[in-house]
Amino acid sequence: MKTLSILSGGAAQGLVRSLAPAFEAETGLSIAGDFGAVGAMADRLRAGVPTDIVILTAALIAKLADEGLVLRSSITEIGRVETALAVRAGDPSVTADDAASLRAALLAADAIFVPDTKVSTAGIHVAKVLAQLDIADVVADRLKIFPNGTTAMRHLAESGDRRPIGCTQSTEIISTKGIVLSGSLPPECGLATMYTAAIPTQASSASQAQRLIALLTSPETSALRSQTGFVSGLTS
Repeated sequence: MKTLSILSGGAAQGLVRSLAPAFEAETGLSIAGDFGAVGAMADRLRAGVPTDIVILTAALIAKLADEGLVLRSSITEIGRVETALAVRAGDPSVTADDAASLRAALLAADAIFVPDTKVSTAGIHVAKVLAQLDIADVVADRLKIFPNGTTAMRHLAESGDRRPIGCTQSTEIISTKGIVLSGSLPPECGLATMYTAAIPTQASSASQAQRLIALLTSPETSALRSQTGFVSGLTS
């Protein structure tokens, strides 16, 4: 079976996988590619990896358009994704209404599972929040850093630590078995990132890629976007 090649941030993995059967039934194409830290996915596109569609943060897609690597006319917003807290299924919920309660929750954890703090959207933000809360050095040896949020959440689900916590994008939390979305970050520490889809200038299946973008963003799939963790509206 022919495939549509995709490079995407991990935030969109659950949504894409949910729509894959409908896309395959309509086009006869399966969806294949990589989901991971957005910076790493952008670098793969820059390196010439054959790609028909990219789904990354709006800021990064705009930069790729400036570099001539994606068609500016194809850029389409999918929705915002919040960075949030996660706990293992069955563990007590952890909520943080303000910076002080978030600081206390992180200090109470004996392991903190996060995505790459250099190239992933959520990981970069977590590093900033830890510095903002003045606990980066205190919790440094508790950080469990993985290449992307989905991998980090999978390891959180399997963790044998007593009081582990996770922090990544809500879509990655929702799509991982064994963990639950525990709560959003407080407003002063929050991040809601707009994700957009675009077609690379060298795409070999541009028309099929456009059809997938239409599926991802159509009114008919709005409920599915919400279920997988996307919210509509502007970036914040």
